[in-house]
Amino acid sequence: MATTTIKVSVDLRDRIGRRATGRGVTVSQFIEELLDAHERAERFAAFGQAFAGADSAYQREVELWDTTSADGRNT
Repeated sequence: MATTTIKVSVDLRDRIGRRATGRGVTVSQFIEELLDAHERAERFAAFGQAFAGADSAYQREVELWDTTSADGRNT
């Protein structure tokens, strides 16, 4: 894997380093985990916004399916 250098403040570099060490991972792995978590949060936020914009008929259907799937019946 090719690597590169990014410029960050010394304080930020040290913070990242401490957190990575505390988790037992490299700085690169720690940054990748942070970015993965951030991107996942963005996807969930986008889904939440799309779901919130759904019309009331769709919302009601979801509620009915949730009730049906939780009733313990297989049919």
